[in-house]
Amino acid sequence: MTLEQMKTLLEGAGVPVTYFAWPQGHAPELPYICFLTAYSRNFGADSRVYRPGAHWQIELYTKWKDPEAEARVEAALDGFFWEKTETYLDTERCLQILYEVEA
Repeated sequence: MTLEQMKTLLEGAGVPVTYFAWPQGHAPELPYICFLTAYSRNFGADSRVYRPGAHWQIELYTKWKDPEAEARVEAALDGFFWEKTETYLDTERCLQILYEVEA
């Protein structure tokens, strides 16, 4: 999956989406999504990469716990196996919901 394909997929959640981070001072109002490829997850055969893959991190940022926003992200990720963790970021005063997906 390409960066553009992942971005289009995530835009289906109905919140602003960017790769890695918003430019300083230009982040939209919460909620929003930042995503990145954390590392490659390639399938090998005959001593070469047979099928490239990536381990994606999809970060949903919300002011408070927002089950509706999470449900929209999870609906956008339908068809993928994902893992989810959440952390409150004191310095940013927001909640980060992290989805990890391999595609």
